[in-house]
Amino acid sequence: MTSLASIGWAAVAALCAVGFGVVTGVFNPGEKVNGLWLVVASACFYILAYRFYGRFLARRVLELDDRRLTPAHRLHDGANFQPTNRWVLFGHHFAAIAGAGPLLGPVLAAQFGFLPGFLWLVIGAVLAGAVQDFVILVASMRRNGRSLPQIARDEIGTVTGLATAVAVLFIVIVALAGLGLAVVNALYHNPWGTCTLALTVPIAFFMGFYLQRWRSGRVGEMSAIGVALLVAAVVAGRAVAQSPVAAWFDLERDTLVLLLAGYGFLASVLPVWMLLVPRDYLSSFMKVSVVALLGVGVIVIAPTIEMPRVTGFIAGGGPIIPGPIFPFVFITIACGAISGFHSLVASGTTPKMIDRESHAVVGYGAMLVESFVGVIALIAASILVPGDYFAINTGLSADELGALGYPVAHIQELSRLVEQEVMGRPGGAVSLAVGMASIFSALPGMAGLMAYWYQFALLFEALFILTTIDAGTRVGRYLVQELGGMVYAPLQSINWIPGSIGASLLVVGGWGYLLSTGTISTIWPMFGVANQLLGMLALCVGTTVLIKMGKARYLWVTAVPMVFVGVITLSGAYELLVLFARKAASAAGGEAVAFYLDVILVGIVAVLAMIILADSLAKWHGFVIKKKPYTSSEVTAGEGGIKIPAGPCC
Repeated sequence: MTSLASIGWAAVAALCAVGFGVVTGVFNPGEKVNGLWLVVASACFYILAYRFYGRFLARRVLELDDRRLTPAHRLHDGANFQPTNRWVLFGHHFAAIAGAGPLLGPVLAAQFGFLPGFLWLVIGAVLAGAVQDFVILVASMRRNGRSLPQIARDEIGTVTGLATAVAVLFIVIVALAGLGLAVVNALYHNPWGTCTLALTVPIAFFMGFYLQRWRSGRVGEMSAIGVALLVAAVVAGRAVAQSPVAAWFDLERDTLVLLLAGYGFLASVLPVWMLLVPRDYLSSFMKVSVVALLGVGVIVIAPTIEMPRVTGFIAGGGPIIPGPIFPFVFITIACGAISGFHSLVASGTTPKMIDRESHAVVGYGAMLVESFVGVIALIAASILVPGDYFAINTGLSADELGALGYPVAHIQELSRLVEQEVMGRPGGAVSLAVGMASIFSALPGMAGLMAYWYQFALLFEALFILTTIDAGTRVGRYLVQELGGMVYAPLQSINWIPGSIGASLLVVGGWGYLLSTGTISTIWPMFGVANQLLGMLALCVGTTVLIKMGKARYLWVTAVPMVFVGVITLSGAYELLVLFARKAASAAGGEAVAFYLDVILVGIVAVLAMIILADSLAKWHGFVIKKKPYTSSEVTAGEGGIKIPAGPCC
């Protein structure tokens, strides 16, 4: 590194330190924080992490090498294994992992104040979330795109493999229900948003056929057409909402749940190039563009953060998340810092699409971008007056919120500006959209367009969610076929049409049922616990993979975050078990059944996680301490690969 470059990186580090000092209150503790400082602190931290820690992982720990043949080439079938342009690959991977979590988790966690969520978002992503995604992606890529449960079974043993498969299936179903809840709450009786979102499905089909059949390789053309159509869909949505056909899109929650389930089913069974990849790529354009625009908006208007650093709900009793700050701020933030769900994408669709090994660095970089999305979402929610924030995200009246010390200030004015009633719409999506629209409409020349920006923000959020639902349902289908294949062998073929249809229906039916019967206060904490437990399991598998790569000296890379996340989420699981059991005892009829089902789901996942951890610890002791021999399922020359040369890729 040259002296000039060293000076530049030192300047970035110094700016990062100053930013964190302002955000945490080390400097000017009595003043409100400007949102600009959250952007500066987090952006500098991510840049430093990608340049130094990400490169360390790629070169020293994982030793990426472009001379290895990836499964996208070795097993190319045109349906699941497909070499993909690196930018399209990033678009798919980022869109698939960046669901509702980084948008809604930080918004809901703002109940505790903006500071706890901010710190966990940036530090957790760099040291835990991005590490998990990167390690699992490379592990799967070097094992013919095997799933996380398959890797666990091959590398740790049958007990852990089976327990992981069952746990992952439970977690996927709960996660998809939690992600779907937000889009349903935002779109019911909202014909503008529903129409706009519906139009993105045929747009995705058009883009898929355009790139695959009509103009192969013309990524630039497809991108320009897709973005233009997306903007047109937002404008057309308002025209439809003000026309006689608006009733077609003015839907109830149950109808939206059915339509959402139908979309998930189609995305799961159709070839990836037809719907899943083009939709994810289109979504990634919108996601990255909107996040960048929000960042610019925060820089230009420098909004003041109205939410305090910490609120009076850190000991528990909050109107959104019922538990205390530990462990609930961690499990509420969920995907923005570390997401076990990402390990399913990293061992599901993405490793089957990597053209060259060096492209696997998207596993680290995409997580950092997702975390930045979480920071922007936190800023957008925190610029609202706290009373307005709670009025949107709870069912409490203005008088009840005033009694809690958070008087409602501008809620009626906000509803008028966005042309939609926003009070009493829990889930985080609406409050985030209001905050985003407030930032956009404050930019020069944007006054009077807040209603458009509000619907645009809802579409932005919904695309995040749906791209996770489509990839997640497909991954869930793979898992069902793997488990079912133990009983009926043809199910193991992911291209067998009857098996893919049946497995997709089972997965969609599971998360659709939870979505139709749950609420934000039950599904989101359960999703958070399940998701973080899966993150712990993925780091557990990653630790075993590093041992078998001969990298035992780097075990701290995965083992330290695994222990930290494990303590948090097992504590959260216990808290939720007690909470749901109490609610079930006091409820009646179908509501009691739903709470008891929640108890069973959380309990099963927690028990399976402890089984997997115990089995893994025993194996690690044998491999590292007792020096027992071991085998690896990594593909070598004798298994259809090529001779693996020495030396890193970059």
